[in-house]
Amino acid sequence: MKKEELKLTAEWDKTFPKSEKVDHSKVTFVNRYGITLAADLYVPKNTEGRLPAIAVCGPFGAVKEQAAGLYAQTMAERGFLTIAFDPSFTGESGGNVRYMASPDINTEDFMAAVDFLSLYDKVDPDRIGIIGICGWGGMALNTAALDTRVKATVASTMYDMTRVNANGYFDAEDNEEARYQKKAAMCAQRLVDLKTGEYALGGGVVDPLPEDAPFFVKDYYDYYKTQRGYHPRSLNSNGGWNVIGCESFLNQPILKYSNEIRSAVLVMHGEKAHSCYFSKDAYAAMTKDSKYTKNKELLIIPGAVHTDLYDGGGKDAIPFDKLTQFFAEYLK
Repeated sequence: MKKEELKLTAEWDKTFPKSEKVDHSKVTFVNRYGITLAADLYVPKNTEGRLPAIAVCGPFGAVKEQAAGLYAQTMAERGFLTIAFDPSFTGESGGNVRYMASPDINTEDFMAAVDFLSLYDKVDPDRIGIIGICGWGGMALNTAALDTRVKATVASTMYDMTRVNANGYFDAEDNEEARYQKKAAMCAQRLVDLKTGEYALGGGVVDPLPEDAPFFVKDYYDYYKTQRGYHPRSLNSNGGWNVIGCESFLNQPILKYSNEIRSAVLVMHGEKAHSCYFSKDAYAAMTKDSKYTKNKELLIIPGAVHTDLYDGGGKDAIPFDKLTQFFAEYLK
């Protein structure tokens, strides 16, 4: 498979400091749609033999220089070879159309990351796990339901992107009329885009922040629009996805067969997060009528809000000791 030539940043441009405990480099790999993906590779120093490995992605609309990279570097400090990658059409990854999303292609992105790790000479192919953050938490669960090579999965502060697109936040638009209006607007936008010759952007996190903005909007602003988490390649920090970027999510629900996942899954979410219902419902669906519940766990983190699990929120909210224990147990 021919790789696209990507322009990869050489200097350290992450939202978190570089660790002296790991070696960092850039790598690329190709998914089954021929799209070349860019990733940061983190290898713990002074290790020998083949290592357990973890692929990390998310949040939805973020880049690998933000939360995914922090997770990947931290887990590498704890003995795992890790990659944090940009999804198709975003960040430093390829794809000629930019800022599009797809339940299918984005699940494939995770599977392509598993391909890369499985064939990497420093990785034990029988000890591979994945971490999905925010909207990529849902993609990670979808990947775990499809990819039998994945031995352990963590979904952190997850969104089910198909559900939120079809039903709106808190399922407030879960009716046929609301969905019809969304579909009609998207179809009209397609023609506008074709006439203008470019895809209109939907807008990232609102800026300036309205005084009456709901808390979860303020939560996103505090991460994506401030020094805490801003990155110039992040969609959420800037112009956002294309208006029609998530069109297919409206009628392509994921997680249909999540209760058939045989491998280990840890679903973790902040107690105070607006999005906590996604994890609670996903865990309930995954364990309902399932023969594989003994290696499934729902972890609710007291007092944490949604973005606290992006970077710790200044209070060490990400339970890295728990993640280390989980992956050590199921990637042994």
